[in-house]
Amino acid sequence: MIGKKHPFTKEQLEKIAETYPTPFHIYDEKAIRANAKKFYNAFAWNSGFKDYYAIKAAPNPYLMKILHNEGFGIDCSSMAELKLAEKVGLRGEEIMFTSNDTPAEEYKKAIELGAIINLDDISHIPFLEKHAGIPELICFRYNPGPLKEGNMIIGHPEEAKYGATREQLFDAYKIMRDKGVKRFGIHTMVASNELDVNYFMETAEILFELVVELSEKLGIRFEFVNLGGGIGIPYRPEQTPVDLNLMSEGIYKLYTDLIEANGLAPIKLFFETGRVITGPYGYLVSRVLHIKQTYKKYAGLDACMVNLMRPALYGAYHHITVLGKGSMPHQTPYDVTGSLCENNDKFAINRLLPEMEAGDLVVIHDAGAHGHAMGFNYNGKLRSAELLMRENGEVMQIRRAETIADHFATLDFNGLDNF
Repeated sequence: MIGKKHPFTKEQLEKIAETYPTPFHIYDEKAIRANAKKFYNAFAWNSGFKDYYAIKAAPNPYLMKILHNEGFGIDCSSMAELKLAEKVGLRGEEIMFTSNDTPAEEYKKAIELGAIINLDDISHIPFLEKHAGIPELICFRYNPGPLKEGNMIIGHPEEAKYGATREQLFDAYKIMRDKGVKRFGIHTMVASNELDVNYFMETAEILFELVVELSEKLGIRFEFVNLGGGIGIPYRPEQTPVDLNLMSEGIYKLYTDLIEANGLAPIKLFFETGRVITGPYGYLVSRVLHIKQTYKKYAGLDACMVNLMRPALYGAYHHITVLGKGSMPHQTPYDVTGSLCENNDKFAINRLLPEMEAGDLVVIHDAGAHGHAMGFNYNGKLRSAELLMRENGEVMQIRRAETIADHFATLDFNGLDNF
């Protein structure tokens, strides 16, 4: 049986659970920092390189502070995310505001913070100008349509709601040039959880060629190219992670052949990764409540899809380790379930695992991105705590578990007696 590693012992997690009852998410600070450094080192050849962490992946200020200390900016797409950036202490061009169907107040807040505005559509130009004004630096999101294949999660680009067409881009940059904008960037993102390194080289080639043509035809100069995110992680033990150094080498050659050869250097390269930075270093820890045998065998956990909805939403695979039973035969097929009143509330289906019993601790891997962040309160379920294992091994709580009082806080019971 091929397994996946985690940084905890059974004894450690049992001790942690005495203070912070299961289920909880726990993140490994040391591994996140090392991974962040690895990403930056891969692109050290590009002066001005920056990764804007996609905060939607794990919107916790402690995680963002760790990444900010490692040189990361923040990629935001809502008012709450902008205010989180503000509370963490990020300002100006450390913030990339990439939104769609954007309310006026969010543009105003982004302008107030000095964020880079990444417009999703040409029609947003007059809206932005009316409500927030035209900034000195502007970026547009490109949708390459059938020129670029999408993948299962994000779909075909031509069917996606994001970004402007090639023709619209030429018009949009011309409009902004004529309005006096002098500083420009360009962005695209057309895949999610992609493991093929060539995909990202092809994306860079498309954007670099477009930059060459836009620069020549419109007489504008680009400061940065944002290659987006979408870099996947090996959720399955047999999968291989994206080779960042190989990806960087391919992009460097394209940069040399297209950007430098056309006299357009220097141009900064940006990414907006989330999953690949924190995903492998967050874990959902849960306890088996019940073992049920009917037409199938079920292991019922104290976690449910409120804590990790990717398996129910996408049919996504997340590896499961039963603590203390790693050496036992993995030959019993289980559906690993939660208690939500939905039949798709399953972390695994027909997964071969060691024999389990009530009380067993399980670790669900690769929950450090789009895990806790996608939580919800359907069925009156409450979201769990988030913990951080510091570099010295100490554990701190970085988000407490929700309570019934939190769940009822937005309800007004005062008028019930007279209703």
